[in-house]
Amino acid sequence: MIDDFLVGRLLIASPIMGDPNFAGGVLLVCAHDDEGAVGLVLDRPTVLRVDDHLPDWAGNAVEPPVVFLGGPVQMEMAVGLGEGDATMPGWSPVVGATGLIDFETADPSGIGRIRVYAGYAGWSAGQLDAEVAALDWIVAAAHPDDPFNADPDGLRHTALIRKGGLFPAYEHFPADPALN
Repeated sequence: MIDDFLVGRLLIASPIMGDPNFAGGVLLVCAHDDEGAVGLVLDRPTVLRVDDHLPDWAGNAVEPPVVFLGGPVQMEMAVGLGEGDATMPGWSPVVGATGLIDFETADPSGIGRIRVYAGYAGWSAGQLDAEVAALDWIVAAAHPDDPFNADPDGLRHTALIRKGGLFPAYEHFPADPALN
């Protein structure tokens, strides 16, 4: 087991990622333990407006104020990431002051900026560890601002640049290197 060091880390889909739910994507790992892992896709905005679905939280939503596709699991469920602290009911830390929001128990006035996701990504015990070992994912440090990036299409580029080394070149790899 890779251990829980992946909590609060980014997973950047490598050029060999074959799963269309994640290909080209950037995820934030929100939980990772012996039972499995949970993450959110950070760069897949939808056209659904937050104010249409969670009007009490619309004032906290950052640009673009739309619901993002968090992953293929329970897409009918709203998952929130927002700025807060451990003293607030309904908030649990992920990276820095950014944490998961329980929309039913958290108070919008106590939470800073938010992003809302439909669904999440989930892995069974050992599954994410195996995918990382198979090089399906590039693991990178997350910045607390990553979930609130106003340019979700540019998040992959930003994360690969921050990772450094040869990783920025991955942005230009063809989907099938054999066809290059």
